[in-house]
Amino acid sequence: MVDKPDKAVVLLSGGLDSATVLAIARNEGYQCLALSFNYGQRHLVELEAAGRVAIAGGAAEHRILSLPIGELGGSALTDDTIDVPKASEFEDTGIPVTYVPARNTVFLSMALAMAEIYGARNIFIGANAVDYSGYPDCRPEFISAFETLANLATREGVEGEGFRIRAPLIAMSKADIINTGVKLGVDYSLTISCYNPSADGLACGVCDSCRLRADGFNLAGVEDPTIYRSAR
Repeated sequence: MVDKPDKAVVLLSGGLDSATVLAIARNEGYQCLALSFNYGQRHLVELEAAGRVAIAGGAAEHRILSLPIGELGGSALTDDTIDVPKASEFEDTGIPVTYVPARNTVFLSMALAMAEIYGARNIFIGANAVDYSGYPDCRPEFISAFETLANLATREGVEGEGFRIRAPLIAMSKADIINTGVKLGVDYSLTISCYNPSADGLACGVCDSCRLRADGFNLAGVEDPTIYRSAR
């Protein structure tokens, strides 16, 4: 008799990184429960991409939860009064206006609740601290601290085997992430990474996320399947 595969919760945004993380988790043999959020983001088309990625990536289940983070404002990704800056306008110092306050903390908290309910001990997130926009909740220190919290604040953490917060991309360049995904069969044409896409899902080509994505494909030596509205 073959044992049932272990379950894992995978945070799935529909972007390049989370698609790769789903492929990694599946390659490790996990039954993946993909979790996405409608949090008032202006790039809502990412949820359509998440649905495509979940199906193509073999997720056993895909849930989209609504969270009112966007009602708080404070980010160019959730507040229409704040423009999404072009990559050329990003500064090398400071946290950019595309940072969404406490987003990964909230997302991981929901994933933790889902993991405890579904009996999953591993939670995967596509956080990256190399080629990224400078968000504090993408750093290794944050991932480690949240894992500590997870095992202090839950019944499974106190009475059971506890949780692991898995961030396999944390120290990888965007090119390394893409090459890893290609080896695992990820179809990146299904994903979108843009902060400011058109209503029909075309990437703007000028935001920081588009720049990081395009540069990653270029350095990886892999053809970029993205259709951009503007020249980069």
